[in-house]
This record gives sequence, structure tokens and C-alpha cells, in this order.
Amino acid sequence: MRRAVVVFSGGQDSTTCLIQAINQYDEVHCVTFDYGQRHRAEIDVARNISHSLGVVAHKVLDVTLLSELALSSLTRDNIPIPDYSESAKSAIPSTFVPGRNILFLTLAAIYAYQVEAEAIITGACETDFSGYPDSRDEFVKALNKAVILGIARDIRFETPLMWLNKAETWALSDYYQHLDFVRSQTLTCYNGIQGNGCGKCAACHLRANGLEQYLNAPEKIMTEMKAKTHLV
Repeated sequence: MRRAVVVFSGGQDSTTCLIQAINQYDEVHCVTFDYGQRHRAEIDVARNISHSLGVVAHKVLDVTLLSELALSSLTRDNIPIPDYSESAKSAIPSTFVPGRNILFLTLAAIYAYQVEAEAIITGACETDFSGYPDSRDEFVKALNKAVILGIARDIRFETPLMWLNKAETWALSDYYQHLDFVRSQTLTCYNGIQGNGCGKCAACHLRANGLEQYLNAPEKIMTEMKAKTHLV
């Protein structure tokens, strides 16, 4: 039996990854992390989505220690969430949570070891993203190598969105006939607003811009997405 663990936030990217994983694996587990994030509604959204999609198990792990260590506008109420124009001026925006993906992927690997999963799936992407260093392909591959050495098991880190832009990510959800579900049920907004979000933060800008591009040229973008992901 082929098993996978999805690092799951309930946002557009991780939900698209989950939908694809359900179609590619026999058994899918989700792991969501409570790290003291200010937009805590995403934990409930993740629970609801995983239940709706019928995953085998959904774990919410308490890693609130991260919020004590990592200074970010996503972990501190006194650091304002920047709007898109402010984020664009900074190489690494204040919404970056240092060490988040290091911790999440490492803990997901321990869980994958326990349930004998062959893959950990994450929505990391460096094509259309906010400039986070731990979303880069180089980082994910380096950590994957370290994890394999550390647990002596060949657990594979998969990043199906790594080379897709946001329009192509929308196309991928549409390929699996879940575009409307992802559009209405996910929470990507840094200000914690489900669906279309606040419309002002960097996450909302990337999401809305990608959706507009896809809806304006669905056939073209679907073809480009299929070529990148080798889907037919």
C-alpha cells in the first residue's frame, strides 16, 4: 500500500497538494501544526477540509514553542501584517517564520516513519512565492537528504508545486475538478480570512492574480501545467 503524509495548512497550495495526493496514493495522512500563528482559523479550516476530503488521519501537532523563538508578523500581534506593496520592497518579508519548514518537515518525517509512509508532500514553491528561503528547492532537497541519513529510511520529500506559478496551481486544482472547492474552502490570507481573503496582503495578491490569469486563459495554462507535471 502506498502511503503519503501531507504537510497541511488548509491553504490553497497544501489543499491542492492534498487533492492530488488522494488521487495518487492509497492512503493519505495530514499533519497540521499549531505554532501559535495569529491566524489560528487555519487550523479549523484544515480540520474541515481533511474531513471533507476523507483523509485516513489528520493530526494537529502542538509546536507553539516556535512562536516563542521565531519573530514574525505571523507569530506576533505587535508586528503588523504588511500589505502587498510593503512586502514587495523587502527581500524577506516580516511574514517569514524562521525555521518553520525545517521543523514541520522534520516532524512530518517522524510521523511518516511511524505510519510507514513513503512520501511527505509539501506545497513549497519558489516560482510564485513571497521570498521565503525555506520554500526553495535547494533547501527541501538538502533537508530531505539529512532526514534520510538521520532516520535510515528512504522517505521522499515531494514538492508538486515547486515549479508551478499560481495560475498553474489553480489549473492543477481544476484538473482534479476541485477549483471551486479550493477557491471557497481554503484559507491563504495572512489576515485569516477564508476564501478570497482580505485582498491586501501578499498571499491574497498572489492567489488573486494567479486565479485571474488562469480564468483568462484556462486552456493555455492547463496545457502548460500538464507539461510541467507530466499529467495527461
